[in-house]
Amino acid sequence: MNDGVMQYFINVILPIPLEKLFTYSISATEAEFLQPGMRVAVPFGKSKIYTALVYIVHNDPPTVYEAKEIHQILDENPIVHPVQIKLWEWMSQYYMCTTGEVFRSAVPSAFLLESETLILRNDKGVFDETTLMDDEFLVFEALQHQSILKVHEVASIIERKNVMPVLQRLLEKGAINLKEEIYEQYKPKLVRYIKLGKEYLSEDALEKLLESVTRAPKQSQVILSLFQLQAVTKKPIKVDELEKESGSSKAIIKALIDKGILEAYFIRVDRVNYTAQNEIPEILLNEHQEKALQDIQNSFTDDKVTLLHGVTSSGKTEVYIKLIEACIEKGKQVLYLLPEIALTTQLISRLQNYFGEKISVYHSKYNIQERVEVWNNVLECKNKAQIIIGARSAMFLPFSNLGLIVVDEEHESSFKQYDPAPRYHARDTAIVLAKLHQSNILLGSATPSIESYYNVKIGKYGYASIKRRYGDVMLPDMELVDIKEQTRKKRMKGHFSERLLEEITIALEEKKQVILFQNRRGYAPIMECTTCGHSPQCPNCDVSLTYHQRSQQLRCHYCGHHIALQVSCLACGSPTLDTKGFGTEQIEEELNGLFPDAKVGRMDLDTTRGKHGYEKIITAFEKQELDILVGTQMLTKGLDFRNVDVVGIMNADTLLNFPDFRAHEKSFQLLTQVAGRAGRTKKRGKVLIQSYNPYHQILKQVTTSDFDTMFAEQLYEREQYKYPPANRIIKITLKHKDYNKLNEAAHWMGKSLKNIFGEGILGPEYPPVARIRNQFLKNIMVKIPKEHSVIKTKNSIKRVEKSFNAISQYKSVRIIYNVDYL
Repeated sequence: MNDGVMQYFINVILPIPLEKLFTYSISATEAEFLQPGMRVAVPFGKSKIYTALVYIVHNDPPTVYEAKEIHQILDENPIVHPVQIKLWEWMSQYYMCTTGEVFRSAVPSAFLLESETLILRNDKGVFDETTLMDDEFLVFEALQHQSILKVHEVASIIERKNVMPVLQRLLEKGAINLKEEIYEQYKPKLVRYIKLGKEYLSEDALEKLLESVTRAPKQSQVILSLFQLQAVTKKPIKVDELEKESGSSKAIIKALIDKGILEAYFIRVDRVNYTAQNEIPEILLNEHQEKALQDIQNSFTDDKVTLLHGVTSSGKTEVYIKLIEACIEKGKQVLYLLPEIALTTQLISRLQNYFGEKISVYHSKYNIQERVEVWNNVLECKNKAQIIIGARSAMFLPFSNLGLIVVDEEHESSFKQYDPAPRYHARDTAIVLAKLHQSNILLGSATPSIESYYNVKIGKYGYASIKRRYGDVMLPDMELVDIKEQTRKKRMKGHFSERLLEEITIALEEKKQVILFQNRRGYAPIMECTTCGHSPQCPNCDVSLTYHQRSQQLRCHYCGHHIALQVSCLACGSPTLDTKGFGTEQIEEELNGLFPDAKVGRMDLDTTRGKHGYEKIITAFEKQELDILVGTQMLTKGLDFRNVDVVGIMNADTLLNFPDFRAHEKSFQLLTQVAGRAGRTKKRGKVLIQSYNPYHQILKQVTTSDFDTMFAEQLYEREQYKYPPANRIIKITLKHKDYNKLNEAAHWMGKSLKNIFGEGILGPEYPPVARIRNQFLKNIMVKIPKEHSVIKTKNSIKRVEKSFNAISQYKSVRIIYNVDYL
């Protein structure tokens, strides 16, 4: 290029874990058209094509490498706002990952078209087949039968993971050609409609038509049905509707279309639809809610993050609705974040009664097409996307006019993402998002996290509380049942104490419903041989296999490995196999034996797969088709069932004895939340907590709903041992399949960090499950005192990582950072 000509370049974010942005060259006309936030397809590496996002258009050529040209431009307008990119940059810096990783998890995967290399046979070339090696010949032979192969198909043909060398040799020998293809994954949904053909629209033609089809009664039935439908609705008529109405088949309708009597056409429909109800109920707040609303608004005027602390069933949702209403009147957008997809189903129907079709829902159980539609609606500020309800991923939507963020059940650990990077906490990220948009943010919970409550105490957050249940319903009566005593006296029936059975019987007689909570799915976590003591282990992870009765399998909950149920012990061959521990399946089975007339439902990961899995179970329970619902922690998440009288916690000790500094806080939250499902209407509910140690301080605090004492004790303990909220922590996990290499690497890393931070380093230590999917794990915990700068600490850790990667034998050890580890 001559020096006189102005050159244009773009820096792009690639959806892969790269520390730096990459530069590509573009023409002057492209430079005029491109704006930050548009997608471009760019070549990267030897043969890959990625979808990248334009970050900046500029004139400085890269110094280290020659800039390649872009492949094509994929957007007319930006699909990402500058504010979003700012948020991504904050996340990548705070959570110690790369902007590319954030980009990848932030946009619907349909926006990230990746290239697929296609292998074609070279028909023009002449070459000698005898020169081919065995695996090359297999590929060549397969291409004789089908003209195109994809890379992963070649891999399965020659049973090798790395097929590139084989393809490279075939290319050099002239046996194949390669072709890059980019897939556009998003297709708008088209629905097929039907109308009368053009020629038959006049009266005369119609009469003739009806006379001509009298001999074909089925066809005339279809035409008459079409008229009837048109008379009833003014809307276009779908093919399916016509088929149903006329009781005919697709073939008959097709015959009429072929004759030109009927005409089919397509209309693009949105997948996210809502059917309206007519009357909108007026919300009246009671004095406690009014007071809370006033406090929140005052705190918003001071631009503070605000915490709403309302006991279970105190009517927090109504307060949210008032705030959302005020925000929408100003024409701004609202984001309502929930920890669990199960919750969205119940909440949507409540909010839709007030806001009709201003609501869109966004979470991972929706399919790709639906997510793209919501994204585009938010981008274009459409009316139907003024309120977004969603799980943590909804934070990434392209808001341009955000006025309010509500984070409901803010204490929930489901707001934290574990894998893959970015390992972010949605509540903390939402606070940053609110700052960027200068919008208000409200955190709501019956059992706030110690971090949030600490921020209230030091005056960083505003605070509002509702101490009484709505309609002055009493908080449930809680009772601790000592199962150690009951087991000793042999008074337990299976896993049920006499007291729990008594209360369930009374509730069922009064036609009330019961919820039972056990935080473990499957039938039993361990299957053990009573003769030799052997229990089947997972070959890939350090855990025993869980017995699932319904599928008659032993499964690993970490990697999914499963084997059929064994008839005899694998070690000694005796048929004496027994189960240890118990999960939701076993409770369900015991209930069916104890209460044969009651209908029992189960809600855990195994029964709620699929988009409508939750909905079916929740609806069945709401309509009282089920009498008893057994479930894991999904049950605790703010669901509202009107007819529940008794809640039973099968074993509280498993929660309390978990090896984690947050175990007590989590137990308090979980037990209070489960208890909050009881007695939400006039009659006082009953909660029974079974435990081998009923005198534990946390259990006492739960029964007296004493949040403040729990907070004070936990805060004192954590300050003593330098844990959050006063200190920050970063958990560093090292991962490798070679046990010795991992040990050496972790030791080196731990020593280097101790040289810098001294006492603030714990580890390296193996986690409770030290091997998952054949990878060994080791953790190092970095505690950062409040007087230290977090940014400097992270930079020091990154410097240690650089030296670590420079040591050749450690290069293959994977390092994972988890900031503010939960």
